Amino acid sequence: MSSETDFRQSILSLPEQFTQGLKLAENVRSVKDFSQIVISGMGGSALPGEILDTYQRSLTRNKNNAIMRIHRNRSYKLPPEAFDDCLNIICSYSGNTEETVSSFQEALVNNLNIIAISSGGLVEKMALKNGVPHIKLPKPSKDFQPRMAVGYFFFALIQILINERKLPDLTAEITDSAQKLNDKAEWLEKNGKEFSEKLHQKTPLIYSSNTFSSLAMIWKIKFNENTKIPAFFNVFPELNHNEFIGFTNPQTDYFIIMLRDPEDDPRNLKRYDLTAKFLAEKNISGSAINLSSENIFFKIFSNIILADWTSYYLALHYQTDPNAVPMIEEFKKELNTF
Repeated sequence: MSSETDFRQSILSLPEQFTQGLKLAENVRSVKDFSQIVISGMGGSALPGEILDTYQRSLTRNKNNAIMRIHRNRSYKLPPEAFDDCLNIICSYSGNTEETVSSFQEALVNNLNIIAISSGGLVEKMALKNGVPHIKLPKPSKDFQPRMAVGYFFFALIQILINERKLPDLTAEITDSAQKLNDKAEWLEKNGKEFSEKLHQKTPLIYSSNTFSSLAMIWKIKFNENTKIPAFFNVFPELNHNEFIGFTNPQTDYFIIMLRDPEDDPRNLKRYDLTAKFLAEKNISGSAINLSSENIFFKIFSNIILADWTSYYLALHYQTDPNAVPMIEEFKKELNTF
């Protein structure tokens, strides 16, 4: 199987990760109670933490529920929050990410509350040696990329919170979302392929509301890693106070992707429309993508899958392998990463 075919299968199989992620964590419990979470991870292994924060904020917005503070750690050292009534979740798909391993070591030295998630590597070895609960993720193929494991990671995190009674049992809602995504698979691929044609030879800028900034960031990362092109993101309303004026003298050929949530604040929705109008006057092209009105899991992951297909087909336009990340691997070698 070619790398390109392998990657395509990774996109198609993402909904299958939903129930698999739940099952992987079904017997995993925190050693003690906690009121906040620090998720340590880099690259694709950090994305589930971003999505979990978005999910939590959607609960607050839609259901007026209390929110658990979720902190993301993308560094060698733990943030101050990690030491105070906190569950530290160590996320490294390979198990060898040096920043995450360093944070894990610090958590162990300080006898903190920890759960580790990886497909193996040093993280698994350290967890087993120190009696830390460990969730072992599948590796569907030899070159399977961490950014494509977001379903395993995220729904394992959801199951942990269910186990700790921080969330109700969401199995039925999650299973239903996975089925709906499978039903929409052909439609999502078709739309991603068509959308990629608008982006050829352009630099993507992805805009969203602050609530869904994680999705804008994921689109940026998919273009970076899958298509191997620069891409950038920002959020409403802040971008209208600074980045917006930069289009007075644009330095390259941009394409604006607006992730528009129909349930957003009406004042923000007005900003989407006015921003598109002003940018069109500057000959900056773009398109709005309306987020689904389905449940939050479908809303998030249908958009992620669309980002995968768009960046995948754009990579094919550039005759680029969407799977491999040779520049990152060479950089890690120079760093003498584990």
